[in-house]
Amino acid sequence: MQNAYKASMSLGQSIRSGAKWLAFGKIGNRFMEFAFGVVLARLLVPADFGMIATISVFTGFVGMFTAGGMGQSLIRAKQADEDDFTAVFTLQLAMGAVVYIGFYLAGPWIARLFDDPLYSDLIRVSALSFLLRPFLVMRTAWLNREMNFKSRTLVEVVNGLFTGVASAIMAFAGLGVWSLTLSGLLGSLLQNLWLARLTPLRLRLNPNWAVMRRHTAYGAKIVANDFVNYLGKEGKSLVISKLAGPALLGLFNKAESLARLPNQLLMSPTMEPLFRAMGKTQEDLDQTKYLFYRAIALLMVYTTPLYVILWWSAEPFIGVVYGEKWIAAAAPMRILVLMGVFLNVMLPSSVVLAAQNRLGREMLAQSINLPIVLAACVLGLQGWGLPGAAWGLLASQVLLTAHFYWFVRHTLPTRASDLVRAAAPGLTLSALLGLFLFLLDWKIGDWRQTMPALYLIAMGLSGGALYAALFLFLPIKSLEAEAGRWRRQLGNGWSALRKVLRQT
Repeated sequence: MQNAYKASMSLGQSIRSGAKWLAFGKIGNRFMEFAFGVVLARLLVPADFGMIATISVFTGFVGMFTAGGMGQSLIRAKQADEDDFTAVFTLQLAMGAVVYIGFYLAGPWIARLFDDPLYSDLIRVSALSFLLRPFLVMRTAWLNREMNFKSRTLVEVVNGLFTGVASAIMAFAGLGVWSLTLSGLLGSLLQNLWLARLTPLRLRLNPNWAVMRRHTAYGAKIVANDFVNYLGKEGKSLVISKLAGPALLGLFNKAESLARLPNQLLMSPTMEPLFRAMGKTQEDLDQTKYLFYRAIALLMVYTTPLYVILWWSAEPFIGVVYGEKWIAAAAPMRILVLMGVFLNVMLPSSVVLAAQNRLGREMLAQSINLPIVLAACVLGLQGWGLPGAAWGLLASQVLLTAHFYWFVRHTLPTRASDLVRAAAPGLTLSALLGLFLFLLDWKIGDWRQTMPALYLIAMGLSGGALYAALFLFLPIKSLEAEAGRWRRQLGNGWSALRKVLRQT
């Protein structure tokens, strides 16, 4: 029992450390993408970005299949040695070579399709990434297996900086669209060289068909799930574009991307270390259950308050940050932020199903949900416009989450009451935050129109301060360890600051 407890604590610490580093990388890369995006927007013309987006339609779709989910298979595997990595590498390199030859031959046809000969050279050069990708996937998968997310994140952040600087220099030198293509290839090459020094893998050709079949069997399920998700995402966009027009699609996409921002910044980095941890303990269902509900509990604590603040501040946030022309995105955004609560359950459920090799069940749920999403968007748009589409998407998310959790209940020894106990602390704290923001809005609601920036600052800072105080000092038993960890870190930080101030 004591050993099991120590193992749980060790895994929990590994997940927490990995999540911190991945979140740091995600935020850092997002910041650099925004900064360099502004620079490149001033140095290049819209047509350059349009050409790259067109090329990405071809390479992105094919890339989803060539990846084959084999990297995830290596991460999940209970045992995986160099023979596994080199066999999968051999298969992926062969697939990459076939894809490159295909794009090389198709270059002239794509150029004629878009009536621009430059597309032929662009697709041929861009497709070189398929020859570099197998090296990158194998080395990244090895770091993930070792839960060495610190090294991976540092490489990705430095690579993002290098790629951004290289693209800006090339654009300034007048290379136009080539600055976007060549900088990406140089970044991939640098990333591979650095990862080669960090990992002990000696990648070589190894046509071990038995190993290949084992990992492609799991990987094929990953690809199938990704494809269904792709159809849902693109199908929803096509429905809105067809029925409402591209302008309203742009507004809806902006609303959805902002509503999912906490999910992208905080939840996504948590899932990767959680997947590896569940892969290591896949035969211990009690341990997997503990990790599952602990992940839900912490996600509720850390993401739900952000959704509450976004719900109250949607209109002034969009107006201040993006301008009046985007205000119409506020109404669907307030609806879509409610999805965050259900994503806090669905994504950990997806990790459980993946770690337990129940991907067929996940694909079934996604396939059933696909027509529901499309029908909900059509009915919502026709009846209530963009807010109606948002309500339809929310309803489909609720059904999908319930379906995922139902599969988890048939995989782990668990009950619905376990989910209630895991979610209760975060939802309770967020309910208190919502009540406080309601009262604050009652006092300063007029600022929404007269001083939207001040309203946004007041709601964000005061709401964040209150939530932090509730989290740190409200006696909630299941959060005692997490709150105590933060109190110690804040105390150490305050002591260090006082020491520096005394010395100065």
